[in-house]
Amino acid sequence: MTKVAITGLGMTTPLGGDVPSTWEAALDGRSGVRTLDNDWVEKYGLEVSFAGQVAVRPEEVLTRPEMKRMDPSAQMAIIATREAWANAGSPEVDPDRLGAAVSSGIGGVWTLLNAWDTLKEKGAARVLPLTVPMLMPNSPAAYVELEIGARAGAHAPVSACASGAEAIATGYRMILEGRADVVVAGGTEAATHPVTLASFGAMQALSRRNDDPAGASRPYDVTRDGFVMGEGSGIIVLESEEFAKARGARIYAYLAGVGLTSDAYHIAAPEPNGRGQARAMRLALESGGLSPQNVAHINAHATSTVVGDMIEARAIRSLLGAHADRTLLSATKSMMGHLLGGAGAVESILVIKAIQDRKAPPTINVTQPDPELEVDLVCDIPRAMPQGDVVGINNSFGFGGHNCALAFTNA
Repeated sequence: MTKVAITGLGMTTPLGGDVPSTWEAALDGRSGVRTLDNDWVEKYGLEVSFAGQVAVRPEEVLTRPEMKRMDPSAQMAIIATREAWANAGSPEVDPDRLGAAVSSGIGGVWTLLNAWDTLKEKGAARVLPLTVPMLMPNSPAAYVELEIGARAGAHAPVSACASGAEAIATGYRMILEGRADVVVAGGTEAATHPVTLASFGAMQALSRRNDDPAGASRPYDVTRDGFVMGEGSGIIVLESEEFAKARGARIYAYLAGVGLTSDAYHIAAPEPNGRGQARAMRLALESGGLSPQNVAHINAHATSTVVGDMIEARAIRSLLGAHADRTLLSATKSMMGHLLGGAGAVESILVIKAIQDRKAPPTINVTQPDPELEVDLVCDIPRAMPQGDVVGINNSFGFGGHNCALAFTNA
């Protein structure tokens, strides 16, 4: 059976402008959440004044022409793609055997709303001719496809906060189905905008700890009061093991299994018993021929919402049983906020790095753990993972009841 290898990693996040800086900051337990440098609170009456913005702004990396023709979501995807592609050794591959799968949960919100402002204030003649290609949800996937010359297919599955993980699952399937030898896959989001902050705020979904931005995202803490908006992108290079080994590529880990389910319960709230979440994890393990007893580490979706965190924790416990006591649980949104469509991809890279370095990154800001939590939460400092063959899971769940679990292994 074909095995799917991971040979390249790239990202830009609130913790760093690339994989090494982000991983170092994550292991150190730093926060990338800051007060926003703007007047949105006063101008629009927003109740939240902070977010996790990327540590290295796109304009510091990209050329001016690139900035003008891409929405920020695509800009961040291209930055992460260039790192991942170079990290994989810029593989020589037949373009007809090269694919792209890159998703965003919200898409080009900045482009769309800026175009609307231009139309209202200056008229139709001043609207940019590239507005539609910039705002469409598949724009990051299209720009990545153009960047690497991929002709095996370019896909952008949109499933809210599960989008980045589902894009990786799409790339995995492209290789297993024989459509591609190499796929560049991941997610991106750049939606730190007054409209999204106001909208999530109206849902009572955001933390309002304006006086303590760095401490606002606190998964599994009894004082958690909502998620923190984040932005960034994570991209990985997937290859069939045969192709990777034939070219002598470095293999970080393997994507061994994928689990996709839906709740059919509510447009925004997760199903209270976490059945769909548990089944997604189970399917990911079963599709890779893996046992729950091999799971050493889970990077949880854990957004820091009052209801959602414990539903996931109970789903993990129901899947792993007593083995949950020995499974290291990390909730890295505590450090960078929730990257929405980019979260599943960035957090997958953190799982891959954890497997590679045998270190589970910490969860910060947990001073009063929820007494109902029955999984071993890694707090404040990284924890050593066992040697030998291990499994790491990344969970990503999205509005609409989308559940995606990815199972990674070292061999």
